[in-house]
Amino acid sequence: MAEVDVAPSFGGELKDGFKSANAWVAGGIAWLDDIQAFYRERSAIEKEYSAKLNALAKKYFEKKTRKSTSLSVGDTPTMTPGSLESASLTTWTTHLTTLEARADEHEKFGNELVTKVAEPLKFVAGRFEELRKRHVEYAEKLEKERDASYADLRKVKGKYDAACQEVESKRKKSESSFDKAKAQSAFQQQIFEMNNVKNTYLISINVTNKQKEKYYHEYVPELMDSLQDLSEFRTIKLNGLWTLASQLELTMLQQSAGQVERLAQEITRNQPHLDSMMFIRHNMGGFNEPPDKAFEPSPVWHDDDSMAIDESAKVYLRNVLNKSKSQLGDLRREVDKKRREVDSMKRIKQNIRDGKDQKDEVTVVSQIFAMQEDLHQVDRKRLTAEVETSTITSVVGDVTLGAKNHNFKSQTFKIPTNCDLCGERIWGLSAKGFDCRDCGYTCHSKCEMKVPAECPGEQSKEERKKLKQERQEAANALLKPTTPVSAEIPDLNRSNTMNSLSSGYAASAQRSLSGPISPTEEAAPPEMPPASTRPASTLAAGTLKKNRMVAPPPAAYISAAEQQKAKMLYSFEAGGEGELTVPEGRDLVVLAPDSGTGWVKVRAGYKEGLVPAAYIELVATPPPALAPQHSGRPASTYSNSGSSIGGASAATASTSGPKKKGPAVAPRRGAKKLKYVEALYEYSAQSDAEHSMKEGERFVLIKEDQGDGWAEVEKGGVTKSVPASYVQAV
Repeated sequence: MAEVDVAPSFGGELKDGFKSANAWVAGGIAWLDDIQAFYRERSAIEKEYSAKLNALAKKYFEKKTRKSTSLSVGDTPTMTPGSLESASLTTWTTHLTTLEARADEHEKFGNELVTKVAEPLKFVAGRFEELRKRHVEYAEKLEKERDASYADLRKVKGKYDAACQEVESKRKKSESSFDKAKAQSAFQQQIFEMNNVKNTYLISINVTNKQKEKYYHEYVPELMDSLQDLSEFRTIKLNGLWTLASQLELTMLQQSAGQVERLAQEITRNQPHLDSMMFIRHNMGGFNEPPDKAFEPSPVWHDDDSMAIDESAKVYLRNVLNKSKSQLGDLRREVDKKRREVDSMKRIKQNIRDGKDQKDEVTVVSQIFAMQEDLHQVDRKRLTAEVETSTITSVVGDVTLGAKNHNFKSQTFKIPTNCDLCGERIWGLSAKGFDCRDCGYTCHSKCEMKVPAECPGEQSKEERKKLKQERQEAANALLKPTTPVSAEIPDLNRSNTMNSLSSGYAASAQRSLSGPISPTEEAAPPEMPPASTRPASTLAAGTLKKNRMVAPPPAAYISAAEQQKAKMLYSFEAGGEGELTVPEGRDLVVLAPDSGTGWVKVRAGYKEGLVPAAYIELVATPPPALAPQHSGRPASTYSNSGSSIGGASAATASTSGPKKKGPAVAPRRGAKKLKYVEALYEYSAQSDAEHSMKEGERFVLIKEDQGDGWAEVEKGGVTKSVPASYVQAV
């Protein structure tokens, strides 16, 4: 075939064809077994031929010996000829001797085919197969890294969606919360958190796209070129062994020199790249590079792909940029160093190919492969740092200029310590965080990237105390409402406040802070919520802590006009979970109107539940005056779960005479299922507002942890509080 100016490469032409190329190379290596098997069979034939030639020569030597005298001098000579033979016999002897010599040559040739061709082929095939498997392992590793990058991006996307969902949840809570200022503050804080997560998502997109680009344009092409080099290396070795076998045959068969020379010429024409060229020509196809990843807005928070650059976001971006820039220089130097080492080893490999070095090329290739793997790991880190740096600086510039970064050191806090950023306690089974070795700034691990770069430098012990106090006051100010709570009646979107007040605020208001919590299990239970988050007892102290406000009874802020009255037209017997048994003529308060399901949520006395919409009649009533305020009320003694509904209403209905049959009831859809929790540790109640627990005991979950570390549960028809970290959902 014609010579080519530039040898083609797998990496430049095939891109993502590693699997097919690997199968092709594997087939070429496996083919070496067929070739070495051929030479073993050829060796057996040559040895068999040698044995037959020797037997033939021996047979005719014996015949010649018996006829030597007769053929030389006749049967009855007058003088004994002795050891002399005729010229013809001497020539014949030369023929037989030549035959024996040729038999020896075939024997020698057969042995050399095994020792110099077949065995080296077997050894080389094993070494090549090891190298090919290394390529496969590295390709799988690259693919896992690529998939891991995509998976990490999906996780970050999930976190972003969750943050957006949380923003929407905080927004809804800000509209219906009693403490609007605090809820609004929480909403704003969540927006800041969402922006940080969004920025992280955008950065992750760029990192993933860059890693994807490196995967398809550098990592995989390099691996493909290495695989091609392995295939061509195999061809070079095979050509060398073929040439050796040909030379052995030339030594044995001088009379066939022309034929063997033509075979040798054909071998020399087998250029290493020709097989590769043919494979490439028959495997070229349309390659479509996967598109770059793009920003996907959350379905619940519609946004664009612009990075958040408010002050809170800039603090986060400044910290990310500072960390990336601090690593970038070392990573670049490390990459350059490892790349020079790889280039040096490649030059050694080329010297071996050129015959200038006698080292084992397979060993050198293995060393190059190991060094390239190390280079790849460091280069990925460098690429990530570069993309993070360029992404941030292209949007907000180099915000690290003039920054006074804290000298943070990771710490495990043995004593209760508050975070100087968010003001919350750094507590838990692993109270890990950071503190500045210069000014003493402390923060959660999760808050590290949100801390402003405003370190005042090394401070004395007294200055540290003063700074700690100022920072805590500033952090606590963020948690307090920025505007006074209006004394006017709030605009509520729900009228069912009885349960939440009785099972939540009022019950929580009667908790006592006295006495430590001492679980009796061998495994230590999680740390209790800090005292600053637990509500104080209104019965013992008579006053309320600032960190949790006890809401007044519903009548104090819900007018009668806002409560829709109704009356039962027919008696109704509860037939399912959440339904309420109500007798005919009973007065009701509508808590949730019919939303198209045919059912209405009502309250009859202190009981709540669902009744058919066709069984009630709405009653218009004038709005009464506001009820007087109360300083407190007893803890709830009934259940939200419907387990205590029944009883009195049914008894009342039984004495009201014959029942009128109501209209057909629409089937109820989407009935809320009860949620249960199971105690992880034993717990002794510290007040009448709390349940005691034994390990493994189950409760009905009424209200999940709202951020104060407590959950509302029901046991025996009574709703009280338990530590949220002491239970788990079942």
